Amino acid sequence: MKLALVISPAKKMNVVEGPPHAEGLPRFLERTEQLMTALQALSFDEAQALWKTSDRLTALNRDRLRAMDLTHGAATAAAVAYEGIAFQHLAAAVMDGPSLDYLRDHLRILSGFYGVLAPFDGVVPYRLEMQQKLSVGGYDDLYAFWGDSLLRSLAEEGFTDIVNVASVEYARALALHAGSGMPAITTCLFGDLRDGRLVQRATEAKAARGTFVRWCAERNIEELDGLRAFAERGYAYDERLSTDKALAFVRQSA
Repeated sequence: MKLALVISPAKKMNVVEGPPHAEGLPRFLERTEQLMTALQALSFDEAQALWKTSDRLTALNRDRLRAMDLTHGAATAAAVAYEGIAFQHLAAAVMDGPSLDYLRDHLRILSGFYGVLAPFDGVVPYRLEMQQKLSVGGYDDLYAFWGDSLLRSLAEEGFTDIVNVASVEYARALALHAGSGMPAITTCLFGDLRDGRLVQRATEAKAARGTFVRWCAERNIEELDGLRAFAERGYAYDERLSTDKALAFVRQSA
């Protein structure tokens, strides 16, 4: 068994000069270049409609596109380039060496722009979410553009089991192609118990996902069974709400 922890990216990104430093380039860089070219060809209004951003953010991201250099630019390790809630709680910038080694071996970040990232792949700031309707190469959207290549790349790395701690929109890019010959996918759910149902709150779920990845790294979790011991932020594994494809963690002190 070899576990891959799969997490979503964040919208907000930055260039970070400190450690951990980038160690190489993303696997699907040629396909990323296709997406970059398609984005660069959009007018201001087209880009704004795609991104659903304010004038200020649209201008910022168009400026980034015009100056973008995927191979020779100032690249930041993916695990610290993203600044969202999950990555704040993952806190790779202050991890020790063994925990960073764990991330290198087990963490993968899904991206609409880069496909699949290892945590120390060098990335530049971009804006492109997986569910956005960008037509490229004859494909109507990014789910079709990436196809089964993301899940297949995880299989080619030798991962037999995927621990899904990504949001629904990103997890869908893998789930669409799950099946025979592909790694098994187990989804982790973090929520409160309401009328016997598990209810996930968006902001808290993001914090829990980042905390969960960090917890796994600090304890060198290598087996699915070991995940059930997660008990940070007031969570506890709930066997009744769990299935063979999902592990439910209920927050005891919401």
